Amino acid sequence: VDSLNFGFASIEADVWLVDGNLCVAHNRSDVQSSKRLDNLYLEPLFKLFNANGNKIFANGETLFLLVDFKSEGEATYQALKQLLKKYRPMVNAPAGTTPAVKIIISGNRPIETIKNDADRCVGVDGRLSDLKGPFDASLMPLISDNWRLHFRYQGNGEISAEERLKLKTIVQQVHQNGAQLRFWATPENDMLWKTLREAEVDLIGTDQREKLVAFLKSQAGT
Repeated sequence: VDSLNFGFASIEADVWLVDGNLCVAHNRSDVQSSKRLDNLYLEPLFKLFNANGNKIFANGETLFLLVDFKSEGEATYQALKQLLKKYRPMVNAPAGTTPAVKIIISGNRPIETIKNDADRCVGVDGRLSDLKGPFDASLMPLISDNWRLHFRYQGNGEISAEERLKLKTIVQQVHQNGAQLRFWATPENDMLWKTLREAEVDLIGTDQREKLVAFLKSQAGT
């Protein structure tokens, strides 16, 4: 949750279901029972939510918490659903409003189970291919995809006119469907970030938080 101190409105946690606990780790070999989704993310956020008058951010903006299922999707979802009962005021909201924290399931996504869960308080991280069929932004409020599968541009010089138009078209399509857009596997450099920002891509993913913060500060007001 340190990312909040950098001003980021989206954070991601990789989780494994181990002995009934949702443990936070990128690899199964790194799992530690003391590092769990509840004590590292949900509990600190819930304390902040309660202290701030049922908000995470002062302006009421919704925080996206992406939970990347590394273990089998169905069982992991059931464990998460049980865990979220304690935090329901924070992650659920009346119809037509947005919650303080929007949980979005990525990784091994049990899409049909979540879709058919009348009591769900999570969304699904969609893919660009999902836009080709019947699309429901309430189920998939976020569309994410692998940058390298769609673009050759790596941030060296200006993006080509062809790829710039392709990116603009994707952004428009996602926004017309009422969702937000992010890419993963993007090169970590200022030119690439500048291109995403100019195209109005909603979320910029990074493992280099300080570097991205410095870039965004340099772009403030531009």
